[in-house]
Amino acid sequence: MQSLYAYFTSKEKDLTLVQKQMLKQCDSIAHLYLLLLSLPLALAHFSKDFLAQQKQKHFPTNADKNPSEKFANNLIIKLITKDEVLLSQIDKVSGFWFNNDHDLIRKLFVKIWKSDLYKEYANSNQSSFVEDKEFLLSVFNQYIIEDDLLHHILEEESIFWMDDLPFVSNIICSQIKATEIGESRIITTTVFKNKEDKVFAKNLFSETILNHKQFASIISKRAKNWDLDRIATMDQILLMMALCELMYFDEIPVKVSLNEYIEVAKYYSTSNSKSFINGILDKVISEYKKSGKIKKVGRGLLE
Repeated sequence: MQSLYAYFTSKEKDLTLVQKQMLKQCDSIAHLYLLLLSLPLALAHFSKDFLAQQKQKHFPTNADKNPSEKFANNLIIKLITKDEVLLSQIDKVSGFWFNNDHDLIRKLFVKIWKSDLYKEYANSNQSSFVEDKEFLLSVFNQYIIEDDLLHHILEEESIFWMDDLPFVSNIICSQIKATEIGESRIITTTVFKNKEDKVFAKNLFSETILNHKQFASIISKRAKNWDLDRIATMDQILLMMALCELMYFDEIPVKVSLNEYIEVAKYYSTSNSKSFINGILDKVISEYKKSGKIKKVGRGLLE
Protein backbone atom coordinates (compact mmCIF):
# COMPACT_ATOMS: atom_id res chain seq x y z
CA MET A 1 0.00 0.00 0.00
CA GLN A 2 2.77 2.44 0.95
CA SER A 3 4.69 1.63 -2.24
CA LEU A 4 1.61 1.98 -4.41
CA TYR A 5 0.92 5.35 -2.84
CA ALA A 6 4.48 6.40 -3.68
CA TYR A 7 4.07 5.11 -7.25
CA PHE A 8 0.80 6.89 -7.98
CA THR A 9 1.94 10.19 -6.46
CA SER A 10 5.37 10.31 -8.16
CA LYS A 11 6.66 10.69 -11.70
CA GLU A 12 8.58 7.41 -11.57
CA LYS A 13 6.64 4.85 -13.63
CA ASP A 14 9.25 2.13 -14.18
CA LEU A 15 7.39 -0.92 -12.86
CA THR A 16 10.47 -3.10 -12.44
CA LEU A 17 12.27 -0.39 -10.50
CA VAL A 18 9.38 0.47 -8.20
CA GLN A 19 8.74 -3.22 -7.52
CA LYS A 20 12.37 -3.61 -6.41
CA GLN A 21 11.93 -0.58 -4.17
CA MET A 22 8.78 -2.11 -2.72
CA LEU A 23 10.60 -5.35 -1.84
CA LYS A 24 13.46 -3.35 -0.33
CA GLN A 25 10.98 -1.52 1.88
CA CYS A 26 9.52 -4.85 2.95
CA ASP A 27 12.99 -6.08 3.91
CA SER A 28 13.49 -2.94 5.98
CA ILE A 29 10.71 -4.15 8.30
CA ALA A 30 12.90 -7.11 9.32
CA HIS A 31 15.73 -4.63 9.93
CA LEU A 32 13.44 -2.54 12.15
CA TYR A 33 12.52 -5.71 14.09
CA LEU A 34 16.16 -6.39 14.92
CA LEU A 35 16.78 -2.74 15.82
CA LEU A 36 13.88 -2.67 18.28
CA LEU A 37 14.85 -6.03 19.73
CA SER A 38 18.39 -4.78 20.27
CA LEU A 39 17.22 -1.91 22.47
CA PRO A 40 16.39 -3.89 25.66
CA LEU A 41 19.76 -5.63 25.37
CA ALA A 42 21.58 -2.33 24.92
CA LEU A 43 19.71 -0.80 27.87
CA ALA A 44 20.45 -3.76 30.13
CA HIS A 45 24.13 -3.65 29.19
CA PHE A 46 24.28 0.11 29.73
CA SER A 47 22.70 -0.31 33.17
CA LYS A 48 25.88 -2.03 34.43
CA ASP A 49 28.07 0.94 33.53
CA PHE A 50 25.51 3.44 34.76
CA LEU A 51 25.14 1.76 38.17
CA ALA A 52 28.91 1.48 38.50
CA GLN A 53 29.17 5.24 37.92
CA GLN A 54 26.57 5.88 40.62
CA LYS A 55 28.85 4.16 43.12
CA GLN A 56 31.62 6.63 42.25
CA LYS A 57 29.62 9.74 43.16
CA HIS A 58 31.10 12.00 45.82
CA PHE A 59 28.21 11.34 48.16
CA PRO A 60 26.62 8.05 47.10
CA THR A 61 23.47 6.94 48.86
CA ASN A 62 22.96 3.43 50.20
CA ALA A 63 20.97 2.71 47.05
CA ASP A 64 23.90 3.93 44.94
CA LYS A 65 26.33 1.74 46.87
CA ASN A 66 24.14 -1.36 46.61
CA PRO A 67 22.22 -1.06 43.34
CA SER A 68 19.92 -3.73 42.05
CA GLU A 69 21.25 -5.43 38.92
CA LYS A 70 17.99 -7.17 38.10
CA PHE A 71 17.67 -5.40 34.76
CA ALA A 72 21.16 -6.46 33.69
CA ASN A 73 20.36 -10.02 34.76
CA ASN A 74 16.82 -10.12 33.36
CA LEU A 75 16.09 -13.74 32.45
CA ILE A 76 14.36 -12.92 29.15
CA ILE A 77 17.34 -10.89 28.01
CA LYS A 78 19.68 -13.70 29.03
CA LEU A 79 17.66 -16.12 26.89
CA ILE A 80 18.08 -13.84 23.89
CA THR A 81 21.83 -13.58 24.41
CA LYS A 82 22.09 -17.39 24.50
CA ASP A 83 20.72 -17.62 20.95
CA GLU A 84 23.96 -17.23 19.01
CA VAL A 85 22.30 -16.89 15.61
CA LEU A 86 19.87 -14.22 16.76
CA LEU A 87 22.53 -12.42 18.79
CA SER A 88 24.87 -12.25 15.79
CA GLN A 89 22.11 -10.59 13.76
CA ILE A 90 21.35 -8.15 16.57
CA ASP A 91 25.04 -7.29 16.90
CA LYS A 92 25.14 -6.34 13.22
CA VAL A 93 22.51 -3.63 13.69
CA SER A 94 22.91 -2.50 17.32
CA GLY A 95 25.64 -0.02 16.41
CA PHE A 96 22.88 2.06 14.84
CA TRP A 97 21.92 3.36 18.31
CA PHE A 98 25.46 4.37 19.19
CA ASN A 99 26.78 5.75 15.90
CA ASN A 100 24.87 9.02 16.08
CA ASP A 101 24.68 12.15 18.22
CA HIS A 102 21.34 11.42 19.88
CA ASP A 103 22.64 9.48 22.94
CA LEU A 104 19.37 7.54 22.96
CA ILE A 105 20.49 4.63 25.14
CA ARG A 106 21.63 6.82 28.04
CA LYS A 107 18.60 9.14 27.85
CA LEU A 108 16.17 6.25 27.59
CA PHE A 109 17.74 4.30 30.46
CA VAL A 110 17.77 7.33 32.77
CA LYS A 111 14.08 7.86 32.05
CA ILE A 112 13.36 4.22 32.91
CA TRP A 113 15.67 4.29 35.96
CA LYS A 114 13.79 7.27 37.44
CA SER A 115 10.39 5.65 36.92
CA ASP A 116 8.23 4.02 39.59
CA LEU A 117 8.18 0.92 37.39
CA TYR A 118 11.97 0.51 37.69
CA LYS A 119 12.01 1.32 41.41
CA GLU A 120 9.33 -1.26 42.19
CA TYR A 121 11.14 -3.85 40.10
CA ALA A 122 14.55 -3.11 41.62
CA ASN A 123 13.23 -3.03 45.22
CA SER A 124 11.15 -6.17 44.92
CA ASN A 125 12.36 -8.91 47.25
CA GLN A 126 11.14 -11.52 44.85
CA SER A 127 12.91 -12.48 41.66
CA SER A 128 11.15 -14.63 39.11
CA PHE A 129 10.84 -15.34 35.42
CA VAL A 130 7.30 -13.97 35.42
CA GLU A 131 8.40 -10.72 37.08
CA ASP A 132 11.25 -10.32 34.60
CA LYS A 133 8.89 -10.89 31.69
CA GLU A 134 6.29 -8.42 32.95
CA PHE A 135 8.95 -5.78 33.62
CA LEU A 136 10.46 -6.14 30.15
CA LEU A 137 7.04 -5.94 28.49
CA SER A 138 6.20 -2.82 30.49
CA VAL A 139 9.52 -1.19 29.59
CA PHE A 140 8.95 -1.99 25.95
CA ASN A 141 5.35 -0.76 25.83
CA GLN A 142 5.58 2.26 28.14
CA TYR A 143 9.04 3.59 27.38
CA ILE A 144 10.73 2.18 24.31
CA ILE A 145 8.01 2.38 21.67
CA GLU A 146 6.51 5.57 23.15
CA ASP A 147 9.78 7.50 23.24
CA ASP A 148 9.75 10.73 21.19
CA LEU A 149 13.49 10.66 20.52
CA LEU A 150 13.21 7.09 19.24
CA HIS A 151 10.42 8.21 16.92
CA HIS A 152 12.59 11.06 15.65
CA ILE A 153 15.50 8.70 14.93
CA LEU A 154 13.26 6.21 13.12
CA GLU A 155 11.68 8.94 11.01
CA GLU A 156 15.13 10.19 10.03
CA GLU A 157 16.09 6.70 8.85
CA SER A 158 12.89 5.77 6.99
CA ILE A 159 9.65 7.59 6.24
CA PHE A 160 7.81 4.26 6.60
CA TRP A 161 9.13 3.08 9.95
CA MET A 162 6.71 5.01 12.13
CA ASP A 163 3.86 3.27 10.29
CA ASP A 164 5.62 -0.07 10.77
CA LEU A 165 6.43 0.51 14.45
CA PRO A 166 3.11 -0.71 15.98
CA PHE A 167 3.10 -3.85 13.80
CA VAL A 168 6.72 -4.77 14.58
CA SER A 169 6.30 -3.94 18.28
CA ASN A 170 3.31 -6.28 18.50
CA ILE A 171 5.40 -9.12 17.07
CA ILE A 172 8.16 -8.60 19.64
CA CYS A 173 5.72 -8.32 22.55
CA SER A 174 3.88 -11.46 21.42
CA GLN A 175 7.16 -13.35 21.28
CA ILE A 176 8.16 -12.16 24.75
CA LYS A 177 4.76 -13.16 26.16
CA ALA A 178 5.07 -16.62 24.61
CA THR A 179 8.55 -17.19 26.03
CA GLU A 180 8.78 -19.69 28.89
CA ILE A 181 11.54 -20.60 31.35
CA GLY A 182 14.50 -21.81 29.34
CA GLU A 183 12.51 -21.74 26.09
CA SER A 184 12.68 -18.54 24.08
CA ARG A 185 10.02 -17.72 21.51
CA ILE A 186 11.98 -14.73 20.28
CA ILE A 187 13.14 -15.75 16.84
CA THR A 188 14.48 -14.11 13.71
CA THR A 189 11.52 -12.73 11.81
CA THR A 190 11.30 -12.57 8.04
CA VAL A 191 8.84 -10.40 6.18
CA PHE A 192 7.72 -13.20 3.86
CA LYS A 193 6.90 -16.56 5.41
CA ASN A 194 7.77 -18.41 2.19
CA LYS A 195 8.41 -17.94 -1.54
CA GLU A 196 4.70 -18.00 -2.33
CA ASP A 197 4.12 -15.14 0.10
CA LYS A 198 6.73 -13.02 -1.69
CA VAL A 199 5.28 -13.90 -5.11
CA PHE A 200 1.84 -12.82 -3.87
CA ALA A 201 3.20 -9.42 -2.75
CA LYS A 202 4.92 -8.85 -6.10
CA ASN A 203 1.83 -9.90 -8.07
CA LEU A 204 -0.59 -7.80 -6.02
CA PHE A 205 1.67 -4.80 -6.47
CA SER A 206 2.17 -5.20 -10.22
CA GLU A 207 -1.40 -6.27 -11.04
CA THR A 208 -2.82 -3.29 -9.17
CA ILE A 209 -0.65 -0.96 -11.25
CA LEU A 210 -1.25 -2.73 -14.58
CA ASN A 211 -5.04 -2.73 -14.10
CA HIS A 212 -5.45 0.56 -12.29
CA LYS A 213 -7.41 2.22 -15.13
CA GLN A 214 -9.93 -0.62 -15.07
CA PHE A 215 -10.24 -0.34 -11.28
CA ALA A 216 -10.58 3.45 -11.48
CA SER A 217 -13.48 3.04 -13.89
CA ILE A 218 -15.18 0.51 -11.60
CA ILE A 219 -14.83 2.89 -8.64
CA SER A 220 -16.09 5.93 -10.56
CA LYS A 221 -19.24 4.17 -11.75
CA ARG A 222 -20.20 3.15 -8.22
CA ALA A 223 -19.22 6.28 -6.33
CA LYS A 224 -22.38 8.32 -6.77
CA ASN A 225 -21.86 12.08 -6.84
CA TRP A 226 -18.10 11.61 -6.51
CA ASP A 227 -15.56 12.44 -9.18
CA LEU A 228 -12.47 10.25 -8.93
CA ASP A 229 -10.33 13.34 -8.25
CA ARG A 230 -12.39 14.06 -5.13
CA ILE A 231 -11.82 10.61 -3.63
CA ALA A 232 -8.83 10.52 -1.26
CA THR A 233 -5.77 9.02 -2.94
CA MET A 234 -5.34 6.49 -0.13
CA ASP A 235 -8.97 5.38 -0.50
CA GLN A 236 -8.47 4.93 -4.25
CA ILE A 237 -5.38 2.79 -3.66
CA LEU A 238 -7.06 0.63 -1.03
CA LEU A 239 -10.06 0.12 -3.31
CA MET A 240 -7.84 -0.78 -6.26
CA MET A 241 -5.89 -3.29 -4.17
CA ALA A 242 -9.11 -4.84 -2.88
CA LEU A 243 -10.57 -5.05 -6.41
CA CYS A 244 -7.33 -6.64 -7.61
CA GLU A 245 -7.59 -9.36 -4.96
CA LEU A 246 -11.26 -9.93 -5.65
CA MET A 247 -10.86 -10.22 -9.42
CA TYR A 248 -7.37 -11.64 -9.97
CA PHE A 249 -6.55 -13.77 -6.92
CA ASP A 250 -8.81 -16.78 -7.03
CA GLU A 251 -7.47 -18.36 -3.84
CA ILE A 252 -8.33 -15.47 -1.48
CA PRO A 253 -11.83 -15.60 0.05
CA VAL A 254 -14.06 -12.60 -0.65
CA LYS A 255 -14.67 -11.99 3.05
CA VAL A 256 -10.95 -11.92 3.79
CA SER A 257 -10.29 -9.23 1.18
CA LEU A 258 -13.30 -7.18 2.29
CA ASN A 259 -12.48 -7.31 6.00
CA GLU A 260 -8.75 -6.69 5.62
CA TYR A 261 -9.09 -3.56 3.50
CA ILE A 262 -11.72 -2.08 5.78
CA GLU A 263 -9.36 -2.63 8.72
CA VAL A 264 -6.45 -1.02 6.86
CA ALA A 265 -8.68 1.95 5.98
CA LYS A 266 -9.44 2.50 9.68
CA TYR A 267 -5.74 2.94 10.38
CA TYR A 268 -4.44 4.77 7.33
CA SER A 269 -7.28 6.81 5.87
CA THR A 270 -9.98 9.25 6.95
CA SER A 271 -12.72 8.68 9.53
CA ASN A 272 -15.29 8.22 6.74
CA SER A 273 -13.16 5.87 4.65
CA LYS A 274 -14.34 2.66 6.29
CA SER A 275 -17.97 3.23 5.30
CA PHE A 276 -17.07 4.55 1.85
CA ILE A 277 -14.77 1.63 0.97
CA ASN A 278 -17.20 -0.90 2.45
CA GLY A 279 -20.06 0.57 0.37
CA ILE A 280 -18.12 0.50 -2.93
CA LEU A 281 -16.84 -3.04 -2.39
CA ASP A 282 -20.27 -4.34 -1.35
CA LYS A 283 -21.75 -3.05 -4.60
CA VAL A 284 -18.97 -4.58 -6.71
CA ILE A 285 -19.08 -7.93 -4.92
CA SER A 286 -22.85 -8.18 -5.27
CA GLU A 287 -22.80 -7.32 -9.00
CA TYR A 288 -19.73 -9.35 -9.93
CA LYS A 289 -20.82 -12.49 -8.11
CA LYS A 290 -23.97 -12.55 -10.23
CA SER A 291 -22.15 -11.84 -13.48
CA GLY A 292 -19.36 -14.31 -12.75
CA LYS A 293 -16.60 -11.70 -12.84
CA ILE A 294 -15.50 -12.79 -9.39
CA LYS A 295 -14.46 -16.43 -9.43
CA LYS A 296 -12.91 -18.15 -6.46
CA VAL A 297 -11.33 -21.58 -6.31
CA GLY A 298 -12.51 -23.80 -3.47
CA ARG A 299 -15.69 -24.26 -1.46
CA GLY A 300 -16.93 -21.26 0.49
CA LEU A 301 -14.49 -18.75 -0.97
CA LEU A 302 -17.25 -16.61 -2.44
CA GLU A 303 -19.13 -16.43 0.82
